[in-house]
Amino acid sequence: MQVEHLSLTGAMVLTPARHGDDRGYFSETWNRRRLAEAGLDVDFVQDNESLSATQGTVRGLHYQAPPAAQAKLVRVVAGRIRDAIVDVRRGSPTFGQWVAVELSAKAGNQLFVPRGFLHGFVTLEPDTLVQYKVDNHYDAAADGSVAWNDPDLGVDWGMAPEAATVSAKDAAAPAFRDWTSPFVWEERP
Repeated sequence: MQVEHLSLTGAMVLTPARHGDDRGYFSETWNRRRLAEAGLDVDFVQDNESLSATQGTVRGLHYQAPPAAQAKLVRVVAGRIRDAIVDVRRGSPTFGQWVAVELSAKAGNQLFVPRGFLHGFVTLEPDTLVQYKVDNHYDAAADGSVAWNDPDLGVDWGMAPEAATVSAKDAAAPAFRDWTSPFVWEERP
């Protein structure tokens, strides 16, 4: 497994090995031992899946507040996305900073999103299927979002904002400056 550490502490792109022949390939997309070797000791408890029918569908920027906070391992089963995360851990040296990576079924890469991050993506192809593992169960009372197109965050979605398809929830999400993060930076040695 290839591991690429991103500029936001704890976030990384994981690319599992693929073993292929003329029939296709086989890949272990999740293996607890291999993740532990990569420095991730995560106990995933739930798998989620979303299908976006149209290119330009934006989902995010979402979070689950503590104590229901979630770390995620995101992968694309069909299609491509531009996946964006924002560090919102108060006290973090990278608070308010974001990174975006392209994930695709073809590349087989995955994004590990630690707890304390906003998370969202935009689909780059129609009929894009995204799956992600989380380490805490969903709690509707802890569910929240911040405006995906917030000018203070300045996330580059790689598309014109007027071309986006968003849910009513995401369209009504608060601005970053009007939101108080429930997450606190916990520096680890």
